[in-house]
Amino acid sequence: MNEKNNKNSMIRLFNVSKRFGGKLALKNISLDIEQGEFIFISGPSGAGKSTLLKILYLAENTFEGQVLIDGMNLSRISSSKLPVLRRRFGIVFQDFKLIPTRTVYENIALVLEAAGKKSAFIKKKVMQVLRSTGMEKKAKAFPLTLSGGEQQRVAVARAVVGEPSIILADEPTGSLDSTSARAILDFLIEYHKKGTTILIASHDLHLMKNTIQGKNIELNAGRIIRTDIML
Repeated sequence: MNEKNNKNSMIRLFNVSKRFGGKLALKNISLDIEQGEFIFISGPSGAGKSTLLKILYLAENTFEGQVLIDGMNLSRISSSKLPVLRRRFGIVFQDFKLIPTRTVYENIALVLEAAGKKSAFIKKKVMQVLRSTGMEKKAKAFPLTLSGGEQQRVAVARAVVGEPSIILADEPTGSLDSTSARAILDFLIEYHKKGTTILIASHDLHLMKNTIQGKNIELNAGRIIRTDIML
């Protein structure tokens, strides 16, 4: 791998495998993802898409091989540096993972509060992402009063409010109608234009095609079986 690629690499995996009991969920995965790339991770249910994302943001921290995020080796990272690493990520979950007892505003603000930001900054930033996702009028609403599409918009707003360098989205459109799904993708595309590295795990390549030029990494039974450029 040449020096230029090493310099620009944001995410690097070397022969990564993950076992659940005696079963291999990922098998010898090697990847080199450059800063600012838009990556689709496709494949059927059980292919290993979610497991791969979970390893990247350390929701799964027992694996074989090596993972480097912006030069930091996940298997060697100290507990003191772990919060700093995690702030590089914005995570969009398929099942939203919003706190039902907190308002839309509060769910998003928690990210900035955890980072120690001042209240004035938090208010300005949260309202900014709510406007950009079309959810400004729902700031005081509770998650369970929202539609699935609205909840996912809030989840995306929460993921981007801290201005992460990497966004990981696990089936972000899987439970949405086509209109809501397209709105979520369009918002992620706008963030990608700012230089954010984005990885979307999805079984629905039909939705992804003709959306943006990106790379499709197809998994099956825990292995990479194909890598394509999508136009």
